[in-house]
Amino acid sequence: MSEKRVFSRPQTLKDAPFHFCPGCHHGIAHRMVAEAIDKFNLREKTIGVASVGCSVFLYDYFDVDVIEAPHGRAAAVATGVKRARKDRIVFSYQGDGDLASIGIAETVHTANRGENITIIFINNTVYGMTGGQLAPTTLLGQKTTTSPYGRDFMQDGYPIRMTEILATLEGTAFAARVAFTTPKNINMAKKAIEKAFQFQKEEMGFTFVEVLSACPTNWGLNAIDSMKRVEEEMIPYFPLGIFKERKAADVL
Repeated sequence: MSEKRVFSRPQTLKDAPFHFCPGCHHGIAHRMVAEAIDKFNLREKTIGVASVGCSVFLYDYFDVDVIEAPHGRAAAVATGVKRARKDRIVFSYQGDGDLASIGIAETVHTANRGENITIIFINNTVYGMTGGQLAPTTLLGQKTTTSPYGRDFMQDGYPIRMTEILATLEGTAFAARVAFTTPKNINMAKKAIEKAFQFQKEEMGFTFVEVLSACPTNWGLNAIDSMKRVEEEMIPYFPLGIFKERKAADVL
């Protein structure tokens, strides 16, 4: 009896050993992005922009050209690349410490200008690579290495909802928040990421997908409990869904 392969590695992903912590969602996010690039046959014309943090390892896994940006400047670097090579598909892959803190100005103005790029935003509510410090997305009461008693809104402010902020801007064509906690959510995430790249391909404007991701190491949880935390703590504050979707007739 002949065998039929029903599942394989996307062409856009290299055959590289996985180095991220057990239970980390970067691997799923990588696969979703790679599958979207493959679906539209974009690998040979795609340029990735890697930020600082765990997301920087983009270039170890993706079989596309990648530029490494200074901390927080990925959106600005991606803008420059896209303006110089308008025929390319350009995306950045950024964490919450990079995008929502030092890079928030670049992100907001890139979206407001309607730059025809895609940003994949990994939100795990903590600075992952540098030791688990308080991030702009850290939830109220969440303990980190720089908020050992839990985030206090009177001292630290409130967690930032980046998708909602960017959805209010005229230049944003597509803004969605997704998660990988259930098969249903994974399917929704797949469709959102594909749509973000499709919109860029069709020159619709700025596209943004926020991924709620687990960080078991810095949360001090195992993989299963980390998944529960995303469901029970993160999603109630960061609701899933499409927050803006431009129609073709809306393009100026």
